[in-house]
Amino acid sequence: MSDRTDESLAATPDNARTGLSRRALLKFAGASLTLLISPVGQAAMASLVAVRVWPAPEYTRVTLEARSELRFKYLTLQDPERLVVDLEGVELNSVLQSLPSKVLDSDPFIRLVRAGQNRPGVVRVVLELKTEIKPQVFTPQPVGEYGHRLVLDLYPAKPVDPLLALIEKSSPMEAASGVDTTEEAPHTVASQQRPQSGNRPAPQADRIYTVVLDPGHGGEDPGAIGRRGSYEKNVTLSIARRLKRKIDADPGMRAVLTRDGDYFVPLYQRVARARRVQADLFVSIHADAFVRPEARGSSVFVLSERGATSSAARWLAQKENDADLIGGVNLAKQEGHLARTLLDLSQTATINDSLKLGRAVLGELGGINTLHKSQVEQANFAVLKAPDIPSVLVETAFISNPEEERRLNDNAYQDKMADAILRGIKRYFEENPPVTRTRVASLD
Repeated sequence: MSDRTDESLAATPDNARTGLSRRALLKFAGASLTLLISPVGQAAMASLVAVRVWPAPEYTRVTLEARSELRFKYLTLQDPERLVVDLEGVELNSVLQSLPSKVLDSDPFIRLVRAGQNRPGVVRVVLELKTEIKPQVFTPQPVGEYGHRLVLDLYPAKPVDPLLALIEKSSPMEAASGVDTTEEAPHTVASQQRPQSGNRPAPQADRIYTVVLDPGHGGEDPGAIGRRGSYEKNVTLSIARRLKRKIDADPGMRAVLTRDGDYFVPLYQRVARARRVQADLFVSIHADAFVRPEARGSSVFVLSERGATSSAARWLAQKENDADLIGGVNLAKQEGHLARTLLDLSQTATINDSLKLGRAVLGELGGINTLHKSQVEQANFAVLKAPDIPSVLVETAFISNPEEERRLNDNAYQDKMADAILRGIKRYFEENPPVTRTRVASLD
């Protein structure tokens, strides 16, 4: 800045009125000039605000979250297997430095993580892997309480075959995680007598019925949060696990969980998993929330071809369908053929069976809790769109209601809820035995 410019600044009446001295003006001008020529001034370094690691039997997710959009490059290396991610314009702060401590020894795919300054303006994150992977790297749009996220989904190069796992173990989740079961159900059942309800005759079954249980939400998506801080994702998983144990104890049935831990599964994958194991029924378990705490009671929903049966059902379906936005879905990788299948509207028979299942479950829920609605409701739930599997969504109770939140966290009540759903499932099978499918042979 020239002396002439300095003099003109100092001589202006406005400057005189502000009470700024010539020394102060020079200091201000110098600071402004520094900001203009400084690299930091041109593009402020981004700071990560959170890092999260979600290990699962089928894949591990690593999430890096910042207030501004993250710029990155990545590549995979072999011998040993590594995923290298370069974060451009990111500060190596304490949040990023905490990432290695987030990795568990039991993680199926990550051995360890290193993060350090690679070169000026670039932080390098190296994930040393236990096996060969096919990563999916993407950036979901900010939503809810989440800012800009970079998601690293680490899928094995050879994915788990859920049907083969179902043959070998009682759950694909258990097979993938190496958890053994103490007592495995037989692979086929001949003339299995089922408990009778009233005077109804028990049907004869020549195979095992497979029930897929879908604990709502998980991982990045907590679901609804109660006033006492309860997360829907934890309540639904606990109830689903209890229900799975009860189903597996019946020699004529076995249950498969769409998730058996705190991790996110996209809605379309939940449906796809049910179809791959040739499920006879699909039961999605949730814990409702509403803006008013006095809302209470249990509900059951099925898919609708013609729109929602009520504005509340429509609102709930939209909220549940938004789980993919919150959980973070790599839209580019959704299977096109599956998407076309799910849009098939010729599923009237399946929806009718879903209504029968829904009524059976709702009738049993009424014995342990108030019913929010006395009839099964319908809406366009994405997770219920399997065209060939009767599917229901059970809202066990309102987690936003303080009394029901307390009950949902009670072990005895969770058992009662699982028992009620099981009675509804058995009642449905008694009245509507599924058609015979190709038997699944055991690997003897």
